[in-house]
Amino acid sequence: MLTYRRPEGLAEAIGMLRAQLDLVPEARLLVVDNDEQPSAASAVAGAADGDVRVRYVHEPTPGIAAARNRALDEAGPDAVVVFIDDDEQPSEKWLPTLLACWEERGAAAVVGPVISHFEGALDPWIEAGGFFRRLRHPTGTVVTTAATNNLLLDMTQVGELRFDLGFGLSGGSDTVFTRTLSAAGGRIVWCDEAPVHDLVPADRATREWVRARASRIGNSDSRVQVHLAPAGRRPIARLRATARGLVRVLGGSARVALGRLTGSQPHHARGTRTLLRGLGMLRGAWGSHVSEYAR
Repeated sequence: MLTYRRPEGLAEAIGMLRAQLDLVPEARLLVVDNDEQPSAASAVAGAADGDVRVRYVHEPTPGIAAARNRALDEAGPDAVVVFIDDDEQPSEKWLPTLLACWEERGAAAVVGPVISHFEGALDPWIEAGGFFRRLRHPTGTVVTTAATNNLLLDMTQVGELRFDLGFGLSGGSDTVFTRTLSAAGGRIVWCDEAPVHDLVPADRATREWVRARASRIGNSDSRVQVHLAPAGRRPIARLRATARGLVRVLGGSARVALGRLTGSQPHHARGTRTLLRGLGMLRGAWGSHVSEYAR
């Protein structure tokens, strides 16, 4: 579990994960603190309450990619590593369910769903736009990309692959990592019975935040596409990303206009999401990016 300046939630998060450890006796919890100073050390020690299965390490290099890599290095080449965010709650049998799926399928990685919950009623415009909806698949579905907010990695198959530090402050290193793993033949399997619950704070359930997030997702998508292209084909990759972005800008703009004309909130919200993702893709295609994790 990676953490950054969130001491108030660590006690609850560590408590829930210690309960998961009770279900898998050989499991251990590693907390990686990505603050410049070891600010989470005392909170982790207090929440662990002497439990030797909980270990704390400090990774001061800024950026989520550095923290992810520290987790992999600490785990070692023969481990099974499972990532979860420090603001998420695992479902009742989350950890043993992920492990059972991995053992059954022999996959390099197993990814589970993330279900968002909100402090209060969600803005109807955000709900209509599907800004917090995530795709789900039947268990066993092979996917080619995954985030690390609910991800198991078999280090014997991951090998020396690590998260790209060039995406450490902008986001997208998990996409680069999992697409690279998949392209190298590592199967990533979906496990729908192992959800985690994402507790969305009020300051993220706003129109401003979801608009910025939509743009960042599109930006990251194009940057990853260009980054993963062979060097000689990157100009073509840029043009393809540009074309995809333009299609979304035009389609999203048309849907926003339709929403305004008809008073349809779903058309307006979904069109806005598509438009902003397209604008982010255009910027990303030519190297511009937003540092979402900047300090």
